[in-house]
Amino acid sequence: MKRLFKVLRNTVISLGVLYIALFVFTRVIHYPDPIASIKLGLAPASKTPTLMPWHVIDPALKPTAIPVTAEKMPDEIMYKGTSLPFNEFLKQTDTNAFIVLRNGVMTFEWYKDGVSQQTQLPSYSVAKTMTSIMIGQLVSQGKIKESDKFVDYFPDLKNGSSFDLVTIKQLLDMQAGVGVSDNYPSGPSGWGVAIAQMYATTDLDWFLKNNRKMAFEPGTESEYRSVDTQMLGMIIKKVTGKKIADYFSQNVWQIVGAKYPATWNVDRIGGTEKTFCCFNASGIDYARVGMLFLNGGYAGPNKVIDKAWLKRMTTPVTTLDRNWGYAAQLWHPYPNIYMAMGLHGQFIFINPETRTVIVKLSDNPTDSDHESDTAKALLEISNLKN
Repeated sequence: MKRLFKVLRNTVISLGVLYIALFVFTRVIHYPDPIASIKLGLAPASKTPTLMPWHVIDPALKPTAIPVTAEKMPDEIMYKGTSLPFNEFLKQTDTNAFIVLRNGVMTFEWYKDGVSQQTQLPSYSVAKTMTSIMIGQLVSQGKIKESDKFVDYFPDLKNGSSFDLVTIKQLLDMQAGVGVSDNYPSGPSGWGVAIAQMYATTDLDWFLKNNRKMAFEPGTESEYRSVDTQMLGMIIKKVTGKKIADYFSQNVWQIVGAKYPATWNVDRIGGTEKTFCCFNASGIDYARVGMLFLNGGYAGPNKVIDKAWLKRMTTPVTTLDRNWGYAAQLWHPYPNIYMAMGLHGQFIFINPETRTVIVKLSDNPTDSDHESDTAKALLEISNLKN
């Protein structure tokens, strides 16, 4: 009995020492505490919004009404070369919410068990499109120019390398070259890579200060890098002098008539929003943002996106992954099709020809290869004749 007690005591002491060591280490590298980091690393996408601190984005006092009618989805959908029953397509693609708007009318709305219209679901890189909308507003107001350099706003981050030459335009089009790869890890074992550090960090300023090495010269290549969008977010915060969540609420969320509050995860309360990801909202309000691209940048009589910026976002300027076009934080998977897309299967799919917006929010595993096949399925649905 004494031996067992001794073993248990030594085990508890060893675990305690290990936890303290890990706690100190996470503080040094500006990570959440060990338990919080593990929870974040193991959680499915839909459970992450409350696992990091956040700032609240207030909705409209009088939400814009969206008319509702019924549309039957197709019996079968092609996905990865196989014809699937529509409900099986939703299941196989780990769907949490699926919403279709045609010409401003919601024709289909579906939620997984445990999810409802008001559930806040993460956007991951759909947040990049939200960030571009704010950048476009500041450009149209003359407060910033695309030719401005990042270090014009943060001179203390100059390091004498080509980092000092990075412009807003290059950040928008994923041509900046800052050496933070988007090689996302699977599970906590890969959380030492830079993109995971940026996602989990409790101090974005510290992160960027320590990640200014360049992978290529600005403007010479195109490579999808989330750090580009984070740098845009830092500019928004600096120029407006506001929390990004507050600026977004006043200048986008409330104007589109959002029905529900949203959140934007931050490095720490009162700190900086993680603008490359981490915007969380209800599916129906994502759809309201999608409608801006069908209505000339307007929500009713209120302009959200300037005409020139709408053209900037909807005119591809480079080619990235999957040979898809890209411009100002918006994907162009097919001619005249626009798409905001995020990790784990988050989509705002916009088809101007059929005036259709499809929102699909999902829990796809990190290492799943689904984007091209999902986009094809959404294109098929958007082209349905009703």
